[in-house]
Amino acid sequence: MSDALILTTTDGPVRTLTLNRPQALNSFTGEMHTQLRGALAQAALDEAVRCVVITGAGRGFCAGQDLADTELAADVEDVVERLYKPLALTIRAFPVPVIAMVNGVAAGAGANLALGCDMVIAARSASFIQAFSKIGLIPDCGGTWLLPRLVGRARALGLALTGDKLPAEEAERIGLIWKCVDDAALADTTMALAAKLAAMPVRALAHTRQAMDSALPMDYAAALGQEARVQGEMSRGADFAEGVQAFFAKRPPVFKDR
Repeated sequence: MSDALILTTTDGPVRTLTLNRPQALNSFTGEMHTQLRGALAQAALDEAVRCVVITGAGRGFCAGQDLADTELAADVEDVVERLYKPLALTIRAFPVPVIAMVNGVAAGAGANLALGCDMVIAARSASFIQAFSKIGLIPDCGGTWLLPRLVGRARALGLALTGDKLPAEEAERIGLIWKCVDDAALADTTMALAAKLAAMPVRALAHTRQAMDSALPMDYAAALGQEARVQGEMSRGADFAEGVQAFFAKRPPVFKDR
């Protein structure tokens, strides 16, 4: 078995990062955090990367924090502040789209890691569990912010308070994730989506995410003002010019901004 806790593969403009502790359902340790953030930093700096996919090795996506990890025993608040907060913020501010390919159980911080990505595609056999209440904790890795915004307060509290398993098909039905697909179709479906996004104006896609997140606490007028400012910035980029030229020339556009 490889010593790498994060496996990195590249297919054209798509970079796949695989959590690689299958014997522990890819639960997090401090070293795994370090390697994942390092891999994300490399992808962010690589101009050839236009979409990132995060998935898990083996039969699970990520079971959250490894409770046997010595770092957790020392100071839980420090672990959340020093490891999970920067990881969640890194993904939320990533310069290209990030897709979670959920191949199995996603529990605790592992569930919220996936939900913090731009799009989530899950295998039909996968499930999402807000397991924190089972051990006397609250959702972390962005869970308290993400859940009510994705599915509303009632469902968010129900998921968090009970800690019950939510099958992927139900997660799609209530709007928690983008799509649930048959297990055999998971990789092909995800990679097709990643290739599609990578061919689009990814700088504008990243700004779309940021504008939607920023608009959540705004009133309508403030959101409209933000739209005007961001549209102005985007319209001065090369991708806008290319998109317009391609439209009039009736040819496929070739986007390069990042």
